[in-house]
Amino acid sequence: MIPQAITEKITLSDGREITIETGKLAKQADGSVVVRMGDTMLLATVVANKEANPGVDFLPLTVDYREKFYAGGRIPGNFFRREAKPSDDEVLTMRLVDRVLRPMFPEDFHAEVQVMISLISYDKNVMPEALAGLAASAAIAITDIPFTLISEARVIRLNGELMINPSLEQLAQADIDIMVGASKDSVVMVEGEMSEISEREMLDAIEFAHAEIKKQIEAQESLAVKVGKALPKREYNHETHDEEIREKVWAFGYDKFYDIAKTPSDKHERGEKFAQVEADFLAQYEEDEEELARVTPFAHVYFHDVQKEAVRQLILNEGIRLDGRDPKTIRPIWSEVDYLPSTHGSAIFTRGETQALATVTLGSSKDANMVDGVVTNFDEKFFLHYNFPPFSTGEARPLRGTSRREVGHGNLAQRALAQMLPDDCPYTVRIVSEVLESNGSSSMATVCAGTLAIMDSGLQMKKPVSGIAMGLITDTKSGKFTVLSDILGDEDHLGDMDFKVTGTADGITACQMDIKVQGLSMEIMETALLQAKEGREHILGKLLETLPAPRPELKPNAPKVVVVEIPKEFIGAVIGPGGKVIQELQKETETVIAITELETTGRVEINGVIQENIDRVVERIKQIAFVPTVGETYHAVVKSIKPFGAFVEISKGVEGLVHISELEHRRLEKVEDSVNIGDKIDVKFLGYDDKKKMKLSRKALLPKPERTEKPVKQTEKKEEKPQENKEA
Repeated sequence: MIPQAITEKITLSDGREITIETGKLAKQADGSVVVRMGDTMLLATVVANKEANPGVDFLPLTVDYREKFYAGGRIPGNFFRREAKPSDDEVLTMRLVDRVLRPMFPEDFHAEVQVMISLISYDKNVMPEALAGLAASAAIAITDIPFTLISEARVIRLNGELMINPSLEQLAQADIDIMVGASKDSVVMVEGEMSEISEREMLDAIEFAHAEIKKQIEAQESLAVKVGKALPKREYNHETHDEEIREKVWAFGYDKFYDIAKTPSDKHERGEKFAQVEADFLAQYEEDEEELARVTPFAHVYFHDVQKEAVRQLILNEGIRLDGRDPKTIRPIWSEVDYLPSTHGSAIFTRGETQALATVTLGSSKDANMVDGVVTNFDEKFFLHYNFPPFSTGEARPLRGTSRREVGHGNLAQRALAQMLPDDCPYTVRIVSEVLESNGSSSMATVCAGTLAIMDSGLQMKKPVSGIAMGLITDTKSGKFTVLSDILGDEDHLGDMDFKVTGTADGITACQMDIKVQGLSMEIMETALLQAKEGREHILGKLLETLPAPRPELKPNAPKVVVVEIPKEFIGAVIGPGGKVIQELQKETETVIAITELETTGRVEINGVIQENIDRVVERIKQIAFVPTVGETYHAVVKSIKPFGAFVEISKGVEGLVHISELEHRRLEKVEDSVNIGDKIDVKFLGYDDKKKMKLSRKALLPKPERTEKPVKQTEKKEEKPQENKEA
């Protein structure tokens, strides 16, 4: 017997519907739902352990999102023909969901939680990542896991109108694309890219998304009531405290931390001073090992809390930051271009204790990044890779491949720069950012270094892009808040917001915001955006001091690209049997040749460093795919002679007949009276005859001889006698 599903419907403002269903699939999970919009369906499950693992003082949350190829009626293209490691797009969706879910669990809840989301049916008119946050929250909503409900919405602006959850086709035409995650009370996460929009336009899009999200949360609440097992929430005790030790720590440490924070210092010096305060406190217990063992775990937790509060109050009350700056001041900046002689473009950007080295590599269309997923399948011709090695923070830790964080930060920088590349760029462009030092917003340093590297390469970037990370310190008791420009790593860790904004002088191109507190007002967000604009403009000015405009030419070692279009029927001849012709041509000329078949023509892209070799390839391809133009003149060689005319070669392997009557203006008794084998002559292409054979003429290019007129014989005229007047 098929179980009866419990469902809830959400009607969007444009009339489309989202359905949430539970009770039919994956019933051994703590919670499971199927979210459906159109024919796109996501299965989301959640399982949470009853108790926290010993010694765990954080939330071990895992969010996994996978797109099953069967959802789109496809078989994976890899060797094993099964889904393998997650793609970058899947990782980015995991991060989007994780960043909204994580702050919604209670701070003292430390049981391991695993959320798994799978795309099990795909409709090309519905983008699945827009539903992933809703599915995850709905799965938790119907359980007794303590959690504040959230949802996400993807907002675009198309032809001046805002809408949510667009199709892939609509997305391609939009000038705003933002993913917003929020609870009922406040926005928690924003990420997206825009076409140089204003701060007000961005806020309008966020408010529009939040209104739709509230409807989705109400539907989750209604579903939870129908299911009936969500209340009461489970009881747990994952933390133990000792108020006596807490009071001692606060009394011992607060003023010391405040004074350390008030004295400007660098990251490592400050860290050592903070650690010494805790060490001095614990030194009191060294003679009693048992008491030291009891106090140490509590002291470590409480010293972190005291340090956080001291730093926050210093900023709120005195406007002094850890490195001595006021809230709006940007750290010292220096940058340099053309640092690496062998790359196609390079730049160093250093802001305070954060440094990025960016390089640009120009390649052919064969170097494009092949994106092969259920939702997207295309060749990506601009991509940015972000590397964050351990030494950048002075650490030695295991190297375990590209992290989710590196994928996310690289994607943000890529979106920030993508729209500013020239529209007619013939290259595949790869930017690599090596983060060499990190103390706050290495992703924004990547944007700045990437801008300079692109300009250094000679690519004619439309407009330079700069980026800044904003922070926030709030106090719910007093109502005070302070927005911080160009935050340090410690300010990110101890603060309430990490808001990264990138843009040109004319508007915002990308953003990423994570808020760690609930109830953040739109007023505070607007203040942060306007302050970010000032910071972006300041940083942009520093970039232009280093390099005011893109270099007029590519570097000498950069590849040059020439594109030739040929008739479609000649593609096979250019490639040759088994690729023989094109492979030999590439080997002889040290070029890369890529052929793309279009509707009526073939697009041949020749990529090489030496112009002479590129010219050789162009000439050879023109010979292979030669099609004469009516009325054009061609340099020809006489190959053979027949009684009725001469066969001439007008291009390699292309011969045509010049009839004996088209060799000279005079009448010829034989062809040899005009030309001989091996002679080089110019001929004009007149078209094709009824048998589709070329008509060539030499005579049409020769001056016509002057006509000699024969003398005209004079005929004598008889004198006419006057007619006599008959009357006379």
